[in-house]
Amino acid sequence: MARLVLTNVTVTFGATDLSSYVTSVTLGSTYDIVETTAFGNTARTRVAGLADNSVSIEFNQDYAASALESVIYPTLGTAVSITVKPVAGAASASNPAYSFRTPLNGSIGELATASVTWPISGVITKTT
Repeated sequence: MARLVLTNVTVTFGATDLSSYVTSVTLGSTYDIVETTAFGNTARTRVAGLADNSVSIEFNQDYAASALESVIYPTLGTAVSITVKPVAGAASASNPAYSFRTPLNGSIGELATASVTWPISGVITKTT
C-alpha cells in the first residue's frame, strides 16, 4: 500500500478553491447502532443504522476583499457544496474526491484562524 504525506490537499467550497487557507481537514462518520436481537438469540445482535457525517476544517483567516471570510460569511444559513481531495488534480482511484453539502454554521476563529465543524446534509460521495 502506498503511503501519502498530505502536502497538497484540495478543498473546494462551492465554486471557490480555498485550499491555500486550509491547515487541516477531517471527515467524520458515526452510525446509529440498531439492535436486531430476536427470540432465540443467545447474544444481542446489531446492524449499522443511519450515518451522521461531519467535516472539520482549520483555516488561516483572511479578511481581505475576495478572501476567505468574504467567501464563507455570505453563505451562513445555506447549504454549500464542498469537495475534498488528498492531492490537487483529477479524481482517480489514488486521488478520490469526497463531495457533500453542508449547512454552514461556523464561527470566525481566534488569532486569525477559523476552526469549523459542519454537519453534512446527506451522504458523502466518493469519486475515483
